[in-house]
Amino acid sequence: MPADGARNPADDAGDSYVDARCAAVYDIFEGPERDDLDVYAAMVEEFGAASVVDVGCGTGTFATMLAGRGVEVVGVDPSALALDVAQSKPHAGKVTWVHGIAADLPPLQADMAFMTANVAQAILGDEAWAETLTAIRRKLSPGGLLVFESRDPERQAWREWTKEYTYSTAEVGGEGTVESWVEFEDSHGGFVDFVGMLVFERDGRRVEQRSRLQFRDRAELTKSLEDTGFVVIEIRDAPDRPGREFVFIARVPLQAGTDLDQPR
Repeated sequence: MPADGARNPADDAGDSYVDARCAAVYDIFEGPERDDLDVYAAMVEEFGAASVVDVGCGTGTFATMLAGRGVEVVGVDPSALALDVAQSKPHAGKVTWVHGIAADLPPLQADMAFMTANVAQAILGDEAWAETLTAIRRKLSPGGLLVFESRDPERQAWREWTKEYTYSTAEVGGEGTVESWVEFEDSHGGFVDFVGMLVFERDGRRVEQRSRLQFRDRAELTKSLEDTGFVVIEIRDAPDRPGREFVFIARVPLQAGTDLDQPR
C-alpha cells in the first residue's frame, strides 16, 4: 500500500489492463470492500440521488455497491477487460454497462456522476478534460452533481511511489502468490509517469504496465469546472488521504445559462 495511506497509484490509471489475467487480480489487491468508496456511497444518500453515473467504473465495485442499494446506475469504462470483471459481480445485472468514455454515454438525466480513485487524473490534457466535463454535464439533470477526487500536487505523492513503500502480495487461486508494486519514473509539467508491476508465482511472469496521471491544482480544477458550466459548491478533504487530496462537488445550474443547458 502506498505510504500516503491509500490506494495503489496505478488504480484506474488508464485504458486499463494488459490482459484478463491482470484484470482478474485487481480487486484482490484492492480488497473486497474498498472502504475508500464508503464516503461516496454516503454522498448518494446525503444528496438524495436516485440515479448515478459511474465514470471510469473499472471493475465495477462502486457501481454494483450502489445497485445493490437500489440506486439506478450506469457504469462506463474504456477497458473491456475491466467490464468483463464488473459484469461477473453480484448486482451487476442491475447496472447498465457502457464500453467507452463519458461522451459514449446514452441520453441520461442522472442525479449524480462520480469519478473515483484516479479516474479524473487519468484524463490527460486540457482538451480531453474539458470534453469529459462537458459530456458529463450533458448527462446530468438540472441541479445534478458531479463528484470526483484529485490529489493535491503540492504534496508530491509520487515521491513515495517506490517498491519499498508500495510492495504487497496476495494469494490468488490458480496463481499462487502474486506480487505487486509501483515505481515512479518521471514528473514533468503536471504529468507523472510510473510503472505498475505484477509478478505471478505460477509461471514467473512479470508484467509491467506504464501509466501517466495529471496533477491539477485546486485553482485549475475550479476554473475547468466553471468553464464547462458547473458551479463548485464544495471542496472536501478525502477521509482516506487527509490533507492530500481534493474532493470536488460541483452542481449543474438549475437555470439555463448557456447552450450546454439545452436538450441534447
